[in-house]
Amino acid sequence: MNNIFQKTLSKKVSFKGIGLHSGENSTINLHPAKEDKGIIFKRVDLKHNNIIEANFQNVTSARLCTTLENSHGVKVSTVEHLLAALYIVGIDNAIVEIDNEEVPIMDGSAKDFIEILNEVKVVNLSKKRKYLKVTEKVELFDGDRKISIEPNDLAFEVDFQLNYQNKIIGKQRNKINFFSDELEDVYLSRTFCLFHDIEKIKKNGLAKGGSLDNAIVVDDEKVLNKSGLRNDKEFVNHKILDLAGDFLLSGHRVLGKVKCYQGGHKLTNMFLRKLLNSKSATTLYELNELIISDNKKSNQINKIAVNA
Repeated sequence: MNNIFQKTLSKKVSFKGIGLHSGENSTINLHPAKEDKGIIFKRVDLKHNNIIEANFQNVTSARLCTTLENSHGVKVSTVEHLLAALYIVGIDNAIVEIDNEEVPIMDGSAKDFIEILNEVKVVNLSKKRKYLKVTEKVELFDGDRKISIEPNDLAFEVDFQLNYQNKIIGKQRNKINFFSDELEDVYLSRTFCLFHDIEKIKKNGLAKGGSLDNAIVVDDEKVLNKSGLRNDKEFVNHKILDLAGDFLLSGHRVLGKVKCYQGGHKLTNMFLRKLLNSKSATTLYELNELIISDNKKSNQINKIAVNA
């Protein structure tokens, strides 16, 4: 596995689907991009001022999804699952052409994005990838919610805990190492909501495209989806997926260990602003050598040689 150089797609890939909140259909064409371009959204339904950079500073709403907006008021929303998919398959640079304001929700997870992305080759670019390496602990408290990150030179780890009164969701917790763990349960995990919240959400003009085909709905005693859950920790795993997508808005892949309690899009964006405004907390870091011994049984990194 070579994670030294920046990567992009070898050719265009496309997705179609309905927006979870807008209820509008949209088409995405994902194109290769050059070094240091990052992830760029382009609203092709608009002729002017239609470029929106995938950057934490462009987040103008984090209510039930992450919305990006440029200086001209042009928006693109529900970007987090696509960004998580790009993170997982290793894409650093891409142009995301979209003909509407909202990225399609697909099945509520990143599964469809990853399956289509895996059909094309990921290619190395000439410049090295710059990792955002955490050098000191940073934490943020927002009422009962909290998030922190501390140094981890070799990986991006997430330790996430939910604490719901709901009997089905309860106090789920999971720890994921994005460099060494199997990530299937994470990218297969769908967005979710409580049944008694649906009416309130829809009164606020959201979830117009929501259904049991693209979200888990939970009442007090059971999951309402006939097929049930995809894995035992699907609720917290989806939160980890969201966090990975939102963290890519830092502009880099992060080397650090995150702990999050009762977090969401808003808390993550608040945290990224604090982290990246702290000059001493992070540094940009390039790998000169990365050796990974593949052990499918343990799925662990057995040998890593890293030079700055």
